[in-house]
Amino acid sequence: MADPRAVEALKAALRRLPGVGPKSAQRMAFHLLERDRDGARQIGEAIVAALCKVNHCRRCNNFSEAETCAICASAKRDAARLCIVETPADLEAIEQAGVYQGMYFVLMGHLSPLDDIGPAQLGIDRLLALAKADPIGEIILATNLTTEGQATADFIIDLVQPSGILVTRLARGMPMGGELEYMDPGTLNQAFSERREVESHSAAARADN
Repeated sequence: MADPRAVEALKAALRRLPGVGPKSAQRMAFHLLERDRDGARQIGEAIVAALCKVNHCRRCNNFSEAETCAICASAKRDAARLCIVETPADLEAIEQAGVYQGMYFVLMGHLSPLDDIGPAQLGIDRLLALAKADPIGEIILATNLTTEGQATADFIIDLVQPSGILVTRLARGMPMGGELEYMDPGTLNQAFSERREVESHSAAARADN
């Protein structure tokens, strides 16, 4: 006999999580219903509470329950440096490594035309406005070293460099195809300490000519 509709709905909902396929979703659903209904209630309540309370910081776009997150509100951070990351998980990885004390801007993704994710979806206009409004001396590109992450970094470089702001990229230690979220603190420390200045494609083309 097929599973009840509510069970099928639960399995379908669990499949929305990254890396969860049909079998994993079924195993999770059955575990919660058979052995951990209290845990299931806690998960449900936590999700509802997060959806109600968590929005985006008006400055850096990271998740925040307040209008301005704790990092942006801190007077101890270096406001002259702005690190651009793809996701809140990337920001957390950098913070846990303790290698950086500046500000952030979280894109919430990367350019991906096939998924209809363009500059508007990444808040590029907000990023440019932030760069103009604040006394930023350096923008650190910490997008992932994937094809999409590199394309996103190149796009930002072309937009920002005419303003005269120093733009740097995380250095070696970050393997090609690697994602910041999974880097160990030592690798991140090396990548930040040895970051290098970058130039736009148009500037590089002029230099070649």
